[in-house]
Amino acid sequence: MTVPTADTAVRAQGLGLRFGSGWALRDCDFAVPAGRITGLVGPNGAGKSTLLHLVSDLMRPTTGEVRVFGALPGAPGARDRTAFLAQDKPLYAGFTVADTLRMGRKLNRGWDAALAESVVRAGDISPHARVGTLSPGQRTRIALAVVLGKKPDLLLLDEPLADLDPVVRHEVMGLLMAEVAERSISVVMSSHVLAELENVCDHVLLLKGGGVRLTGDAQDLCDSHTLLTGRADEGAADGLPPELDRGTVVEVTVTGRQVTAMVCGGGPAGSRWDTARPSLEELLLAHLRAPVPPLPGQGAAPSVPTTEEAEA
Repeated sequence: MTVPTADTAVRAQGLGLRFGSGWALRDCDFAVPAGRITGLVGPNGAGKSTLLHLVSDLMRPTTGEVRVFGALPGAPGARDRTAFLAQDKPLYAGFTVADTLRMGRKLNRGWDAALAESVVRAGDISPHARVGTLSPGQRTRIALAVVLGKKPDLLLLDEPLADLDPVVRHEVMGLLMAEVAERSISVVMSSHVLAELENVCDHVLLLKGGGVRLTGDAQDLCDSHTLLTGRADEGAADGLPPELDRGTVVEVTVTGRQVTAMVCGGGPAGSRWDTARPSLEELLLAHLRAPVPPLPGQGAAPSVPTTEEAEA
């Protein structure tokens, strides 16, 4: 087994979780670098929430293992250093904001009261307000105050910004980026807003069909792909240049006589086709739309809902 290094926050090898006769995740191998923001991407039911639950020790794998800073998720060396904000932002509705922060202080040895309170004050939320009376965006801010107050080395966020308005989303992302810069914390954040990830994430982990389909440094991935655009070649069924290696093609889109293709590597030498470096959003969309075979033993879809489907 590969020995984790100080540069690795999360490492998975052969990781899988089975629900009944179907698999939510299977044969997942990846490494999440420490001190960076990793975007966790995938369609609904891809296994994103399941993966975050495994890393946070809320679920146990069926096969393989995942380690957090070299330790199993349930070990003190991992649990004390990890904070997880679930998609439903679980909070006690009857607690006041002050009660919630006081609970965070009592449950976490390394609690940073000043940081947690500053997150709340920035939202102009009264400490005497009951959580159940707050708007969804305000509750999200309180939940973020709790997880950041723990001062984690690894912060797991499951769709954290879905119910925030654009201004607050910008403020929260600025706060997360400041934490990464000041304390070198590691962040894994799932999101469906690809354009948003492009502005903040420097590493990518894409899940599809229960498996890892793409992972790596965001800039390196964009540099290693090419967006081809040109007039369809009548001599090819897919409209692409005959000299292009079809094994490098991620996705092809045909609009009238124009063909656009995302390919791994460069375009064909001397081609009349236009070539460009894709944006991260373009790259992720191409890989998300590309067909993949089902996982062994899974068929077209899991027979039991995944965590994300159950929460929807």
